Amino acid sequence: MPIKRILAAVSLVAALALAGCSSADGAADETDTSAGAEAGVPEAELDGLPDVVAEVNGDEISLDEFTRNYEGQLQQAAMQSQTTGEAVDQNALKEQVANLLVDNHLLTQAAAKAGIEPTDANIDDELTGLAEQNGMESGDDVLAALKEQGLSEDEVREDLATQYQVTAYIEQEADIADPSDAELKEQYDALVEQQSAAADAGGEMPPFEDVKEQLAEQSKMQQQNEAAQGIVDDLREGADITIHL
Repeated sequence: MPIKRILAAVSLVAALALAGCSSADGAADETDTSAGAEAGVPEAELDGLPDVVAEVNGDEISLDEFTRNYEGQLQQAAMQSQTTGEAVDQNALKEQVANLLVDNHLLTQAAAKAGIEPTDANIDDELTGLAEQNGMESGDDVLAALKEQGLSEDEVREDLATQYQVTAYIEQEADIADPSDAELKEQYDALVEQQSAAADAGGEMPPFEDVKEQLAEQSKMQQQNEAAQGIVDDLREGADITIHL
């Protein structure tokens, strides 16, 4: 499993539902969003799945939770399949999403045992960050866009609470270091070289100072993802996990 998918799953519903629905001024273009979401996306094959898709140390992963995450992942997989030309293997995708949700539950259980509980203020901060990432002006814009995707405010806040809890736990358990300027410059030079070597490269890389902060965030996220992989591997060893697929 690619490392990044562990953390991606905690924000899967929010991040993927926003794909294609934000514009420069933060407003949602309903026509473009609908067309983008439906183009080439197969119907989710969920008939026959039980009401409880998995159990993790006694906690249940409901069919509703699984469906919300699966449909978002199916949309992403369909977009990738248009590039690769390979049809989406929905059976494999269902296994993948189920395991991602198991990992999430393991991490949130560990975070709760460590005393990490998100406050309303923490969730509001996560919502503001999501707005910034998607070019929106406020958390209310995010909630409005996600409502168009069929997600209630309670569902969004629940997902963001999980995201905060997992991230805070990983930061507590792992040694996440701020990259040095030298390390960031090395990353930047590598990106410049890659772009120069690309036959279809368009435009020039922005100046280093303009992307320095973004590179630093990417570096910290990579460290978090690597730490998450190790933590989840350890948690799985002693866990009681049953997947009903």
